Amino acid sequence: MLRLVVLRGALAGQTFSSSLDAIRIGRAEGNEVILTDDHVSSEHARIALIGDRVILRDLRSTNGTWVVRGEARSSLSDVRGREMSILHGDVIELGSGDRCVALQVALDADPDARVFAIRRIEDLVPATTIVEKDEGRLKLLYHAQKEIGAATDLAEVFGAIAEACFTLVPKASHVTVVLKDDEDDATKGSSAYVPVMTRVRGQAGPPSTPVPVTRSIYRKVVTERAAVLAADATSEVSQSESLMGTQIRATMGIPLWKGEDILGILQVDNRTDAGVFSPADLEILAVFAHNVSLAVANARLVRRLKNAEDRLKKENAFLKNREETRRSGGKGQVEIIGGSAPMKALSHQLDKVVDTRVTVLIEGETGVGKELVASAVHYRSRRRDKLFVSQNCAAMPENLLESELFGHKKGSFTGAHEEKKGLFEIADGGSLFLDEVTEMPLSLQSKLLRALQEGEIRPVGSTVEKRVDVRIVAATNRNLEKEVAEGRFREDLYYRLKVFPIRVPPLRERREDIPLIAEHFLLRFSSEFGKPAAGFTQQAMELLQGYDWPGNVRELQNEVQRLCIQIEPGGFVTPDLLSPRVRQVEGMLDRVKPTKGTLKEMMDQVERWLLIESLREHGNNKTACAKSLGITREGLHKKLRSFGL
Repeated sequence: MLRLVVLRGALAGQTFSSSLDAIRIGRAEGNEVILTDDHVSSEHARIALIGDRVILRDLRSTNGTWVVRGEARSSLSDVRGREMSILHGDVIELGSGDRCVALQVALDADPDARVFAIRRIEDLVPATTIVEKDEGRLKLLYHAQKEIGAATDLAEVFGAIAEACFTLVPKASHVTVVLKDDEDDATKGSSAYVPVMTRVRGQAGPPSTPVPVTRSIYRKVVTERAAVLAADATSEVSQSESLMGTQIRATMGIPLWKGEDILGILQVDNRTDAGVFSPADLEILAVFAHNVSLAVANARLVRRLKNAEDRLKKENAFLKNREETRRSGGKGQVEIIGGSAPMKALSHQLDKVVDTRVTVLIEGETGVGKELVASAVHYRSRRRDKLFVSQNCAAMPENLLESELFGHKKGSFTGAHEEKKGLFEIADGGSLFLDEVTEMPLSLQSKLLRALQEGEIRPVGSTVEKRVDVRIVAATNRNLEKEVAEGRFREDLYYRLKVFPIRVPPLRERREDIPLIAEHFLLRFSSEFGKPAAGFTQQAMELLQGYDWPGNVRELQNEVQRLCIQIEPGGFVTPDLLSPRVRQVEGMLDRVKPTKGTLKEMMDQVERWLLIESLREHGNNKTACAKSLGITREGLHKKLRSFGL
């Protein structure tokens, strides 16, 4: 029996008593010891009875946990695992300073039951003399182990154990399974033993009222690593409260073990008759426990694997959804912004190819959005539920790139301390985007060709091929034909990649999309910075559309991001906020090269040059030219006549 006497705190003077092997201390409902003090965490600490030791563990509380023993005061935060053994008379302090809660520990002795038979684990062999002589029990044991072996779910295993015990031991009235806390939960620290199932003969399902376990028996099972038989427990262990309270006539505790670890205890009781269990009963259950231990261990492993699989599925779905949301700008699907004719043609091409296995080659200048197009190929296809993985082939040296793409075996090269899956294997069933594919070394190009032709990869250091189903989307900003002609790219790989080429037009070829893209980025960054923007002025947008954008969409994105930092909250983007290069001021005098003269003469030369450049840019379309210059068509004609154009 564990007693906690509150020495200091809101509940000073109260005593909490418990016969449980694990109790939680905290402020929240559901704890066995509930303290109302504000600085006590919701789940502050946990006390567990482990064999003959009492372990106190801090559950990562906000204000900490201390143990005072005599003159010494120890913080659990400074101890490995944040736990330590506590003794009778120790004081537990929750928090520090004037507001700490102090609890004194009192451990009431629970005398051991008188043992009439004991069999240690090392003596529990499958073939024993008593069992071998009883052919009837051997047959029952065979069928019981067969039923348990067929069960995979932990609840099914428990049910089969209870039924088998009632069959093998006719005098048994109650069967209880006590298991160690699942070690998969690292937050629990040292594991306590807790009852997980109790069955009563003749009743379906669990009993209507809780049936306490015989702690004095199962502690002996754990500490001595043995099967224990205590006969006529009521009279023999009259001082034991847990035995007296349950009116047990006889009880057996059988260890469930795996190697050196005691997984739990199988407790079989007789609570109805005055008769006792025999050594033969202990013998048959000891043999039975040999297979039960394995079944319980396997069922717990299966449950952990299922939990891990469910967790990984949820994490995978979350990460994929987050990635898709990031690429789509929060709209739930990858969106390519643009209403120009070139972009409509590109979208039409994508619709034709997304649900095929054909390799797609995306060509375009730096910054046009080749990766966005590649992700659209994946997320518009039937492969959208699988992974979209990308790799820039120019970002890694040859030896690391091979390992990154195809994986490696442990010890295959210096530094390969463990086996690693490559991106081809990770993206199995999905899509792999290879950016800047022309930067891939020739030696790797042959491996990529085999993966495309055969659907097989070979990790570095392996002698075995692996089958993969991966949709390859490649991208380059170079002229592949020129790369092949100059011997920097394999011709056979060129034909494999360029099955369905898609060219992403540069921004200067689709100027009508600039307002849409600029507004998209303005909304995105103003929301990100928490600084609302009213939009672009007409003059600012005309300057954005008049700039050639050599860095394409990436350069426009960076420009708008800089503008969002500069503008006042709720303000408009005005021409003076634009970069000099966008305002086309940088280098203008070098391009115009006006001859020295009066200010009017030099300004006339600059204006004449601007008119000529605008006409050239718009193919002599005077209406479009006048619109871009912000003047009327009549005003343009007047200026052209004045300059003799």
